[in-house]
Amino acid sequence: MQKNKVLVGMSGGVDSTVSTLLLQEEGYEVEGLYMKLHSKPGYHEIHQARAQKAADKLGVKLHILDLQDNFRKEVFEPFIDTYAQGKTPNPCALCNKTMKFGEMIRFADSVGAAYLATGHYIKTDGKYFYQAEDDTKDQSYFLFYVNKNILPRLKFPLGERKKSDIKEVAHSVKGLESFASQAESSEICFVETTYTDLLKDYVEVDNEGDVLDREGNVIGKHKGYMHYTIGKRKGFTVHGAHDPHFVLSINAKENQIVVGKKEELACNHVSLNNLNMFTDKKEFETTVKLRYRTKAVPCKVIINVDTAEVELLESVFGVAIGQAAVFYDGNKLIGGGWIAKV
Repeated sequence: MQKNKVLVGMSGGVDSTVSTLLLQEEGYEVEGLYMKLHSKPGYHEIHQARAQKAADKLGVKLHILDLQDNFRKEVFEPFIDTYAQGKTPNPCALCNKTMKFGEMIRFADSVGAAYLATGHYIKTDGKYFYQAEDDTKDQSYFLFYVNKNILPRLKFPLGERKKSDIKEVAHSVKGLESFASQAESSEICFVETTYTDLLKDYVEVDNEGDVLDREGNVIGKHKGYMHYTIGKRKGFTVHGAHDPHFVLSINAKENQIVVGKKEELACNHVSLNNLNMFTDKKEFETTVKLRYRTKAVPCKVIINVDTAEVELLESVFGVAIGQAAVFYDGNKLIGGGWIAKV
């Protein structure tokens, strides 16, 4: 293992390109890795070429790793299955654990790199993750499931920087100017338009069913339960309704959705499974995020081995089974799990 060698995940975007440059400036011996994950037509031809352009400009050796079979098994198929069960998946958290900080750390071992770096906006001190300086770009929520044993080997050059600064760096380096003006990558890289358009290639999505109220009365029709996530308020009919109605729950087996008024969306307790904790505490008060782009709310947590009961001290609206619940102590990420019951 070479102590000064770092493997950088290079996607062809401005963040990973500037991360590579910054690590070089810090004196590291840098090699790049482009991973072929999903099989979206035309995607890799464009992004691999961009990654190679960046590597050539920076004088970095670029490795190519084809993980499409692994990705399909570990990320894509669970994504399809979770929607089929009437739940809401979080493929990015799974991908970070299994691919970006799973397969990639193994590749780092194979080339003798002591460190692994990516263009994620997040910080680490080798023991914990911390939210990024740029809170509009912070990606810590999606990294809660990463194996804590590899944290001492991770480097995130962008954690202390703003996105605007990263673009300025690219603009200032001859040959990298075009990277600063590239469009932002989509949140779920393998979804071209909408998730339902993708699902239609694998499962029956358009299958009309009943809309129920909480008492079990049929009050309308919907176009197929996979069109809906918790909190959605459009795309179904409610006979005689004057107030907006929102999806409260989904019964995949019966192809039914239950709807109600906004106040009925309020959630004050969640049960979690498949925990990944960075602290040994079993009972504590902290804050929790139940979706990306939402604020963390205060909560009380009781952990029992691999499960947790979480009492929310403020009501949260639109909590979905299948999403991640991520605990924060200030800006420190202290663990999380998957929402199994609300």
